Amino acid sequence: MQTDYDILVVGGGMVGATFACALGGSRYRIGVIESAAADLGWPREGYDNRVSAVTRATQNVFRNVGAWDNMVKRRVQPYREMHVWDATGSGAIHFDAADIGEPDLGLIIENSVILAGLLERMGEFDNIELLCPAQVRALDVASDHAAIVLEDGRRLTTRLVIGADGARSWVREQAGIPTHGWRYDQTAVVAIVKTSLHHNEACYQRFMPTGPLAFLAMPEGRSAIVWSTSPEQAQALLAMEERAFLDALQTAFGDTLGRMESTGPRGAWPLILQHADAYVQPRIALMGNAAHAIHPLAGQGLNLGVSDAAALAQVIEDSAGEDIGSLRLLRRYERWRKGDNLTVMAAMDAFKRLFSNDIAPLSVVRNLGLHLTNAAIPVKNFMVRRAMGLGGDLPRLTRPMV
Repeated sequence: MQTDYDILVVGGGMVGATFACALGGSRYRIGVIESAAADLGWPREGYDNRVSAVTRATQNVFRNVGAWDNMVKRRVQPYREMHVWDATGSGAIHFDAADIGEPDLGLIIENSVILAGLLERMGEFDNIELLCPAQVRALDVASDHAAIVLEDGRRLTTRLVIGADGARSWVREQAGIPTHGWRYDQTAVVAIVKTSLHHNEACYQRFMPTGPLAFLAMPEGRSAIVWSTSPEQAQALLAMEERAFLDALQTAFGDTLGRMESTGPRGAWPLILQHADAYVQPRIALMGNAAHAIHPLAGQGLNLGVSDAAALAQVIEDSAGEDIGSLRLLRRYERWRKGDNLTVMAAMDAFKRLFSNDIAPLSVVRNLGLHLTNAAIPVKNFMVRRAMGLGGDLPRLTRPMV
């Protein structure tokens, strides 16, 4: 049947917007439904305390869809080194972009900057319509189409519905797709802090028994912190006056970056591991946090979601006239991405469990492991190249300038 759109994307966040841009200028009519309007104004006062570590593969996607320059003109921060160490011993590992012949290991970018760059690019495509603000109310799936009813009564028909609406996905719930996983006994506290010493384009992560504390390089020598700790300590950290919070941060991190001088607003969110039993059904596909949510200790959440978006866009582009909402076609995407995502999720969960404890035998094992890995240069370089998205079965858009 003739539908209003070929594809309706529920969720105009970073992953949903990436997917739309990946099919920008194509023959497909795309609608993106988003409840909250984004702030595209620039410059803006202060920093967003929610940031993402962007790998080379994800950077290539942003560049290939034409959104990268929109981010650069706002602000992005490359980092060349990563220092990781265990608070319970002497184990440490150091990654350096020079060791693998790369200009940097990745970039730290505010989520609001990423989203603004993507939405600005999305607005340049005639085949994409942003429906915002709009609230979804109902989803109906038939054999040859799907329909979404909005709160204002509009009924929009489509060949394919994309759920890019986060860990509490409405699309996933409407489709009846179950998830498995668990809540970690950790909450991530985030803030932008100013230290007396410049980070010199280096990121730092200290593993403590209550969880990792990361300092991520930001412009003007500032750092974005992600402090994964117990829910009780997280609440205490949020309630502290600024100086008390900075003193607690100093005690936890040490003086590697000198004195903690100031902090911006603090935020927090509980950490979970969650994986959808299926990524697809007839007329429905999930991507990003709607399909999988992981611990942020290696900063891979956004990168997995962007690879989902690039992979599904490629499957659709290569469909050669097939029904883009058919289960047969959508399962190609699911087979492609599900295994990779599960592998990364399992690795991050294992790291969390190995490092977030004060069990003496495990402390000995992990410190020895850090020392050995740091000394095994080929192994270490292989690890960092894979983490950057410079290997593996990745979509075309993750490669340099396709």
